[in-house]
Amino acid sequence: MAGVDIDWPGCRNVRDVGGLPTADGRTVREGVLIRADSLHYLSADGVDAVRRAGVGRILDLRTDGEIAATPTPFTDDPLGVRQPLADPKDPDHGQPTIVEACTWMLDRRPTLFAAAVKAIAEAPDGAVVVHCHGGKDRTGMVVALALSVAGVPEEEIVADYFLTQTRLADWLAEQLAAEPDSSRHPEMLEFRDTRAESMTAILRHLDEKYGGPEAYLRHGGLTSADLVRLRSRLLG
Repeated sequence: MAGVDIDWPGCRNVRDVGGLPTADGRTVREGVLIRADSLHYLSADGVDAVRRAGVGRILDLRTDGEIAATPTPFTDDPLGVRQPLADPKDPDHGQPTIVEACTWMLDRRPTLFAAAVKAIAEAPDGAVVVHCHGGKDRTGMVVALALSVAGVPEEEIVADYFLTQTRLADWLAEQLAAEPDSSRHPEMLEFRDTRAESMTAILRHLDEKYGGPEAYLRHGGLTSADLVRLRSRLLG
């Protein structure tokens, strides 16, 4: 298991997925794909750290409303690319669990997920940073799709997703402590914790409904050339 923490002051959950093994004995290259929580949390020192990191693209998966409320220092920067995973016309998902919410998103918007993965494959030279708000579920799904195409085994993808639980544990504790209505705590835990079994269930859904992550991305419009480009980027 890899998952090298990166210190970008202000953010809590930044790591390079380089070093993850593939089923055929290769590894994901370092300095190619970085997952993060929202870069609007960055301090001035954090912004400087990003600019020194050789980043080629910053992929923001948040909605237009989220970006308008909390733009990042890179929202209007040439490095920044917006790729929301929801359409403004979508209703609130209303799903009772995080797994149901995530699979609802995947089923409803395959073209948007495919576009996000394509944005990684087609990025300029330098690391691609993928982030949403907490760097947890939306980021987790896009990174999982990309890693699966590269041949990273499911158990490694799940383990990488689960690392976020430790990274955000203090933040979750702060949020729970700030909510005096304890009856809301179970829902907060459901949607803000990061459990390994959640990613396992999401990947199983893709297997059972679409034939796996790669078939899902093809369903969303990714071409064979896109997939080759993504593998080349991640593996060299």
